[in-house]
Amino acid sequence: MMMIPRRNGNGLDIFNEVFSDPFFSQKESKIMKTDLKEKDGNYILEIDMPGYEKDDIQIELQDGYITVTATKNEEKEDKHAKYLQRERFSGMCSRSYYAGENIKEEDIKANFKNGILIIEFPKEVEKKIEERKYIPIGE
Repeated sequence: MMMIPRRNGNGLDIFNEVFSDPFFSQKESKIMKTDLKEKDGNYILEIDMPGYEKDDIQIELQDGYITVTATKNEEKEDKHAKYLQRERFSGMCSRSYYAGENIKEEDIKANFKNGILIIEFPKEVEKKIEERKYIPIGE
């Protein structure tokens, strides 16, 4: 006969004990997990966005920052079921990445496939130097 020890004399509820293990008790993170790579003079951001659809994601460029915002609506609750554990995120999350002050919208490429958003932009964008204009000096 196999015996399972009780903890703290609180009776035996294996299901609750399993989910109270530190492996399962990590705090929910709304931050998008991101890898940054450099390849062929470009930066490549790979952002994990599982469960999102392309239409849930918005990318904005402002003051040299690329901001990714995603909104995921909460699924309809099952009235016949009681949640014992909820870890999936719903709502809005956002994260900004500095790309440089000279970057323009047309310099940025974005793709979304298999729950990964890939944003590519040049490492350095040359600032347009205006043609020199000389002012004549009068007598």
